[in-house]
Amino acid sequence: MTKSVLDYLEDAAGCFPEKEAYVDQKESVTYRELFRQAKVRAGAVLGKKSCKRVPIVVFLDKTVQAVITFMGVACSGNIYVPFDVHAPVERLNLIMDVLEPELVITDREFYRKAAMLHIKPEQILCIEDMESGETKEELLQDIAAQILDTDPLYIVCTSGSTGVPKGVVISHRAVMDFVEESSETMKLSEREVFAGQAPFYFDASVPDLYCTLRNKATLHILPQEMFRFPVQALAYIRDHGVNAIYWVPSALILTANLRALGEVDISCLKKVMFCGEVMPVKQLNQWRKYLPDAVYVNYYGPSETTYASTYYIVDREFSEEETLPIGKPAVNTGILILNEKDRPVEGEELGELCIKGSGLASGYYNNPEKTKEAFVQNPLNKAYPEIIYRTGDLVRYNRFGEIEYVCRKDFQIKHMGYRIELGEIEAAAMSMPGIRRCCCLYKEKRRQIVLIYEAAAPSEKVKQYLQQKLPEYMTPAVYIKEESIPMNANGKTDRVALKKKYAE
Repeated sequence: MTKSVLDYLEDAAGCFPEKEAYVDQKESVTYRELFRQAKVRAGAVLGKKSCKRVPIVVFLDKTVQAVITFMGVACSGNIYVPFDVHAPVERLNLIMDVLEPELVITDREFYRKAAMLHIKPEQILCIEDMESGETKEELLQDIAAQILDTDPLYIVCTSGSTGVPKGVVISHRAVMDFVEESSETMKLSEREVFAGQAPFYFDASVPDLYCTLRNKATLHILPQEMFRFPVQALAYIRDHGVNAIYWVPSALILTANLRALGEVDISCLKKVMFCGEVMPVKQLNQWRKYLPDAVYVNYYGPSETTYASTYYIVDREFSEEETLPIGKPAVNTGILILNEKDRPVEGEELGELCIKGSGLASGYYNNPEKTKEAFVQNPLNKAYPEIIYRTGDLVRYNRFGEIEYVCRKDFQIKHMGYRIELGEIEAAAMSMPGIRRCCCLYKEKRRQIVLIYEAAAPSEKVKQYLQQKLPEYMTPAVYIKEESIPMNANGKTDRVALKKKYAE
């Protein structure tokens, strides 16, 4: 029985010891060496702190060394927390104050910045000083035997409405449920060669790390700067025979918008999977045009449900005006779509998507109040405790019985007496030829709908197009053309920055 992701690691090291596991721009590591070095780092952690199931910050760039450290922390029985080494120290210390970690693991390159975090100098470990330690084999075997599948594996930090980040606690079982489901559904094997796009502090990297490990495959860790020039990323895919990717839609959209797909032959790519935000049909169709034989999968899921809770394997043609479904629930996942009275929706009625099952996070670290707000008793079950997660996402069933994402609950506005989903306006705008990306906001003080868009078309033409697509009360009052809509660190549209600039 597989109890933890460490079983994946041990199995891979036994079956394919000399195979490249993870590769970055400077180095690679085999499965044998990954397991050995992970145990060495676990020994160094245990030499500093003997406690288990506590947070340990990994303050390293997106590299092979970070992966080894994640595995080392897991081997020590503790919880790894990936940090963005390029984030402002002020924000990082907000997270430090929530987590109160036992250790920070960094390298000499980032030691000076790590020393600015809220932690004592003696609690900072450099990976360069961990190489010669003993592995403490018997102790590590005892720890591995005691790990439960419900024990925490990692904490990923997301933005909080109060400005204080929330630490989402994810267990071994939650990760394994997703990995097993995705591996079976997508028929993944040791022949897969992945190219990782997502930063490690973002949960979109979970399939990169653990689908690789479970299937004894190889992951090429692509640097973030490569995605500023999508042709480089596609050339890398071609040159290294990459055949499967889990990317966020923004990376796929940018690649399609800049016409990079027509410049590089990436016919080696057979599986294109994406999650994290809405994937517009317009750009998906561009990918399908150039890679008609690939399988495309639209995953849906917030960080609190371990990367993905539902998935849709694209199995038909879509017009640019249609919405791509988010599909059906994954294994060990239950879906409830509840209306404002907490009753199941009927027909195509809009409702909040709620999720239950073993993929749920354990809650928010050191934040019982927020945990109780988001992880609640199933209102349809009065007989026994059953926790569901309220996503805050509004969805509905389409005519095929598939779930369609509409918008965030907090993107729903009341305007001129009507309830309006801003996501519906964005979808209409994205169907216009020439519009590459867009974002719709609501200016509360002036009661105006604002559309920010990337396109060559002048505002008047965009307005005329939407007047033919939308009722008058949904038509934006303000149109703003941007050369490039900003994205946040996770590769999503930076709505916070746009709201500060245009809608406050």
